[in-house]
Amino acid sequence: MVKRPKGAIIGIGELKPVRYSEGKTTLGLIAESVQFALADAGLTKDEIDGLLVGPQVGETPQHVPATVSEYLGISPIMSNTVDLGGATGAGMVWRAAAAIEVGMCETVVCVLANKNEKGQVPRSPNRNPIREFDVPFGASGANTSYALLKREHMELYGSKQEDFARIAYWSRKNALKNPKAIFYDKPVELDDILRSPIISDPLRLLEIVMPCAGGAAVIVTSEEKAKQTKKKPVYLKGAGEKITHRAVSQAPAIDQLPFTYSIPQALHQAGINGEDVDLLSLYDCYTSVVAVQLESIGICKQGEFGDFVRSHTFDHDGDYPLNTHGGQLGFGQADLAGGMSHIIEAVIQLRGEGGDRQIADVKHALVTGNGATLSETTALVLGGEQ
Repeated sequence: MVKRPKGAIIGIGELKPVRYSEGKTTLGLIAESVQFALADAGLTKDEIDGLLVGPQVGETPQHVPATVSEYLGISPIMSNTVDLGGATGAGMVWRAAAAIEVGMCETVVCVLANKNEKGQVPRSPNRNPIREFDVPFGASGANTSYALLKREHMELYGSKQEDFARIAYWSRKNALKNPKAIFYDKPVELDDILRSPIISDPLRLLEIVMPCAGGAAVIVTSEEKAKQTKKKPVYLKGAGEKITHRAVSQAPAIDQLPFTYSIPQALHQAGINGEDVDLLSLYDCYTSVVAVQLESIGICKQGEFGDFVRSHTFDHDGDYPLNTHGGQLGFGQADLAGGMSHIIEAVIQLRGEGGDRQIADVKHALVTGNGATLSETTALVLGGEQ
């Protein structure tokens, strides 16, 4: 038998993303997200005995679990900081389940939030190898780094700008059915994406997430306690994680990026393959990130995602539902909480609460997270049945 952490998601809370958060604090956004998750689960804060948070909460760079615990008025017997960039949300879920399984706690809140104030760009003293090997050659940010990876895919496999643009098109189309999405009422056509400005060649503006403010929380508990909760539990069926590098100059070959391990590992733990997945809730900070994940799942061959996206549909009633909430390209990316949105959409779908975007007969969802430049990756398989 394949060993996997056992746990269930019983509560979700998510704030509607906004472009800017005037007068808000990150701690306040965290508290709002947790309140929504507690109400969804039918729990009080006194029933929370575990806490997982991101590496910073805006107001405090250190002692983050203690600061958040104090602010929330809880006293966890297990707490930790998870630092995996955009993979943090997914990484929290399996860590919470593992802590529950070994008896460290029973019910864990996993929360991420971020304020975004106009004119304020957070800066940190970056001392990692990027400063030595990448920045001197112009690779000083995410746009440039992801542009290099997209260019590599185009040069190696002949993928076209239109292939990548189709991913953004479906995200924006799906966002039109999600009232919470920041682009809910802003439709775009494929030509709009292809005509949007080049930001870092070959990346165009509408292939890149727009930073915003928001927050999200999920509550994970034991499978036993999950049976007593008011809403349908969503069970963790499999998980995979891998890190290969930090700086893009140190990245392995494009067919050996860490998703080629983490996604198959999660599917293996769940005892399914890519064709068994009913919802692809894939991290999508850039269109190229989705491209390499589609190839890692095994539903299309290496280098052939372009043929795949041209021949399939990706809305809730399509043959491969993909990011039915709009993904971060359509829903919005509230820093690390953007990755949590993929988990929350999977829970909504598996509960049957998707409304106009509900997938029929959904049994399994694949959720992924990606940090740095396709560096830190996590994959989860969630299911509606134990």
